[in-house]
Amino acid sequence: MLSQGLPRWTVVGGLTLTCIAGAINAVGFLGIHHQALSHLSGTGTILSTELALGRFAGAAHAALVLGWFFLGSVLSGMIISQSTLRAGRGYGVALAGESLLLFGAAYFLGHGSNFGDYLAAMACGLQNAMTTSYSGAVIRTTHITGIITDLGIAVGHAARREPVDHRRVILFTVLVAGFLVGGVVGAFGFLAFGSDALLFPATATGIAGVGYVLFKHRERKRLHRLAK
Repeated sequence: MLSQGLPRWTVVGGLTLTCIAGAINAVGFLGIHHQALSHLSGTGTILSTELALGRFAGAAHAALVLGWFFLGSVLSGMIISQSTLRAGRGYGVALAGESLLLFGAAYFLGHGSNFGDYLAAMACGLQNAMTTSYSGAVIRTTHITGIITDLGIAVGHAARREPVDHRRVILFTVLVAGFLVGGVVGAFGFLAFGSDALLFPATATGIAGVGYVLFKHRERKRLHRLAK
């Protein structure tokens, strides 16, 4: 339950990150392999079916997308010491890292290299692990399956006249909307710029990451002066 309220930075940050993930995923679907990059269920099915059909090159690519997404999650765990989403930890560094990965992904995809898919998947794994939970509400910013499931549960509870955490419903609705809007933006971006469409989320995460680091540094200096 989001009993402590819903800070504005949580809503704005969640909306921004789901937009970014939706855009990355749209580029992945419209790219060479027509494959999701921000979530793994479909990729796991592709891996299984490619193996069953004896198409080992396709299976290897799907396996590498899975593996690099996992590496992104590992990197997040190394940067951020705990899974509870709370202002003040290493989110700026994580966002800056995601930005670098997306810039790299745009470069390699622009040169026809599969490595671009892997870097984009790693960026999504890093982002998804970074935003794992907030006040008991599991937050996933790179896919919406679980979010829509939770919204459906909330509607079912409301139909039974049971209590519903309205803050949680608002947050999850914002996340779904962000992912869908990001997908639209990413699709138009790909049609106009090709894989260079990834430069937009790369720039957004870079600005957010550097800005967050500078903001926290300024806050620490201010608190230090007040403590004297």
